Amino acid sequence: MALKRYALNIGKRVESIELPEEHIVQVIDGGSAPKITDIRQATLEAVRNPIGTPALSRLVQKGDTVALIVSDITRTWSRTKDYLPAIVEELNNCGIPDEDIFVIVATGTHRDNDDDEKRLILGEELFDRLQVFDHDAYGTEANIFLGTTSRGTPVYIDKRAVEADKVILTGGITTHLFAGFGGGRKSVMPGLAGVETIKHNHLLALTDEVGGGVNRETYLTKIEGNRVSEDMCEVCAFLNPCFLVNSIMDAEGDFVRIVAGHWYEAWYAGTQEVMKLQGVEAKAKAKADVVIGSSGGYPMDINLYQGMKSYAPAQMAMQPNGIFIALLDCPDIYEPPSFFDCFRFNDELSMEKELRAGFTIPFYIAFYMYCMSKQFTVIMVTRPENFDAVRKTGQIPAATLAEAWELAQEKLKEQGKSETYTVNIMPHGVNTVPMFK
Repeated sequence: MALKRYALNIGKRVESIELPEEHIVQVIDGGSAPKITDIRQATLEAVRNPIGTPALSRLVQKGDTVALIVSDITRTWSRTKDYLPAIVEELNNCGIPDEDIFVIVATGTHRDNDDDEKRLILGEELFDRLQVFDHDAYGTEANIFLGTTSRGTPVYIDKRAVEADKVILTGGITTHLFAGFGGGRKSVMPGLAGVETIKHNHLLALTDEVGGGVNRETYLTKIEGNRVSEDMCEVCAFLNPCFLVNSIMDAEGDFVRIVAGHWYEAWYAGTQEVMKLQGVEAKAKAKADVVIGSSGGYPMDINLYQGMKSYAPAQMAMQPNGIFIALLDCPDIYEPPSFFDCFRFNDELSMEKELRAGFTIPFYIAFYMYCMSKQFTVIMVTRPENFDAVRKTGQIPAATLAEAWELAQEKLKEQGKSETYTVNIMPHGVNTVPMFK
């Protein structure tokens, strides 16, 4: 029996395992693209040759007040500070001075950002030059009612954005657990939306019936027929931003593309670029009995909240009743408390009812993980001090990949698959989307 060694990152170290070659379906790993070396020039080219709309210089004019919408401190991976100066430069070239430009940090229901964080988001120079405001989702006077979507979502949007002559969205595009993709319209919903708008929209990620759990039509990479995403687009259309600039990053956090133009068409084109980068066309009918996956190591697995972003891609590569071995170091496994505190229930229904009563993204992600641990066998390789915490999530802890593989083999024996099992290996699960014909 020919064996082959496979290595995966966990934290700042590597775990290896030898597996029989005849059982390996494939190694599923994301692709690469040329990095952008001149970010300013790439941004100017994008705003001057946009997708689905005239150039930015033809959409704004002297006398306009312009609201620049930026992501908050939790999205600094999109590196707004590196391309935003070029957008402001173009606005200045169009006769719009700094005093007619202001920034709204699209916090959604997140907390405000302090001045140090705003400097990290905008860069020192723009922070000193421009007025910067945090969105307030909870302020009754801070948001204006614009109407109701076809799915019954009441649309409350930040008053400053509504009253601006022109609104420009910025941010970054990557996959999203239940909205399909981030970026684009998410700068408005939830970014600039009132809390009632956000709650109504996000509840669409669950079934209409209590006890139904996660809505299977709202998932990673799905846009068409995804009612969460479609409702977000309806909310955004009420504001109808005049322009969008979004970044696309590789696994190392470097720019590979900047898309600009119409708030939907440019964003949609960007999602296709993300799929070229992260999407892997797998072998036909190659979903496996076992998936062994890593989020890519530190810092992607600094805590479970971050590391579990590799779980949905793993599920996409796994047979029903499959086994997932996740390698997550998680030195800060209990962070953030708003996520880990959600694992206080003994059954799915109680957890779901509480989630419906007070929907938050961390709560939804915890619920998704808990449900996945009931539908599949999930073994988490982590440090021993995390074992009690791992058990609370419904997962099975293991100290090494070798130990996890022994547990997996026991499960395969129970399933009658000791000789017939198949394995998919995903070394960078956070940045990989398996696609099956």
